[in-house]
Amino acid sequence: MKVLKEIFGELHGETVYSFSLENSSGMKVSCINLGCIITDIIAPDKMGNLENVVLGFNDLESYIKDSPYFGAICGRVAGRISNSAFELDGRIYTLPKNDNMNHLHGGPDAFDKKIWDAEEIELDGEVGVVFSFVSSDGENGYPGNLSVQITYKLNEQNELTIGYSATTDKKTLINLTNHTYFNLSGNLKDDILSHKLQVKSNKILELNDHVVPTGEFLDVTGTPFDFREGKKIEEAVSSNHEQIKLVGQGVDHPFLLDEHHNEEIALFDEKSGRKLIVETDQQSVVIYTSNMMEENFNIRGTKARKYLGICLETQGLPDSINHPQFTPCILDAGDEYKTSTTYKFTVSK
Repeated sequence: MKVLKEIFGELHGETVYSFSLENSSGMKVSCINLGCIITDIIAPDKMGNLENVVLGFNDLESYIKDSPYFGAICGRVAGRISNSAFELDGRIYTLPKNDNMNHLHGGPDAFDKKIWDAEEIELDGEVGVVFSFVSSDGENGYPGNLSVQITYKLNEQNELTIGYSATTDKKTLINLTNHTYFNLSGNLKDDILSHKLQVKSNKILELNDHVVPTGEFLDVTGTPFDFREGKKIEEAVSSNHEQIKLVGQGVDHPFLLDEHHNEEIALFDEKSGRKLIVETDQQSVVIYTSNMMEENFNIRGTKARKYLGICLETQGLPDSINHPQFTPCILDAGDEYKTSTTYKFTVSK
């Protein structure tokens, strides 16, 4: 196993580095220290062919100009905060708007736009990289100096584990996720509509017209959001369900997970034989079928279009600070935020 460090580009006079984690079977995960972006995941198909199974770019300029959060860490708070404001200990905090009236993925100059410190790690049976960043008090409207560490580790079992940890000197909000777009066909040979998705979830959060939670949970039974037995994504996105139409004829919803660390999310592409199993300690997963992807740029020679990738964003419930019935994403001074998600790549013939 090895880690290869290379120069990826330069931004504002700072060097952006690429780190490639590779195991002995040839699986490779590449990431850069801009936004902790995962640029490539090279995984085998049922014939042993190694191909890229995520959306990304080969150059820094494209990430800055065109990227809809490809592979990035989103924070301080992933997802939307309604009306770009929240109350904490009696004080109202106003956040910058970057999604109509909402505050999205930490704001316009959030973690996905930052250059992080990085350190390679080589352990027994796994290799990785640790990214570190300190978000200063008041940055993007949030209180507290927040020290964050993101760890990517690849092992010999073709498992990528993302570890998140953070501490603060003042009570603040935190809800981190990774925004990788997966496509198991390999090198974008096809879209994700024929992928089969299985999710151990009985409930989703209902969204309002501004694509933020209403506060109500919806039972998935009898709806296109019922993935408990597994079904093709096209079955869901072709539905006339109001919640499907609301987000551009697709899925962009939080699913409340019923189980953890027990193959609670599985994605399968029959043609390639690739299967992705996601296990997490997080409360929910926001599933996004790239139904609102713009079509005015190219992804490594492939024209961007709807349904080209699927995001499996494990996280706490979005906009939880504005819904008292949700578990809040509050971090107190002296406490540690700590969570992890593992992505296991297998093949089925």
